[in-house]
Amino acid sequence: MQDIHEGGCLCGAVRFKTRGKLRELIFCHCSQCRKQTGLYYAATNVLDSDMEIEGSDAITWYRSSGEARRGFCRHCGSALFWKAEGLDYTSILAGAFDKPTELEPGYHIFCADQGDYYEIHDDLPRFAAARD
Repeated sequence: MQDIHEGGCLCGAVRFKTRGKLRELIFCHCSQCRKQTGLYYAATNVLDSDMEIEGSDAITWYRSSGEARRGFCRHCGSALFWKAEGLDYTSILAGAFDKPTELEPGYHIFCADQGDYYEIHDDLPRFAAARD
């Protein structure tokens, strides 16, 4: 039996379905993630071939750097996806999934860029920048 996970944006204009086991969550504390969401990203990823999207015309892609772009709902503003150029998978924000998510925490990245208004209170591995 395949793992199936579903989710979408706040207004319902974008819905997605993934097949297969999802990667552990990565918590990203970089300034771009913080500015987009107000805190930090918690995201997993899925192979593009294992994801179906309904309402893709409601997704706006913002090129946040030369390496990646961020997808959000153009109607309600929900942050949904992060997509690196040239890779065959898409990161999906944990909060966009319907319950039960069955997502497991993994590690923190870009901790050197962490906001000065919160602390990390868990024992997960932490990396100053990206993890290889």
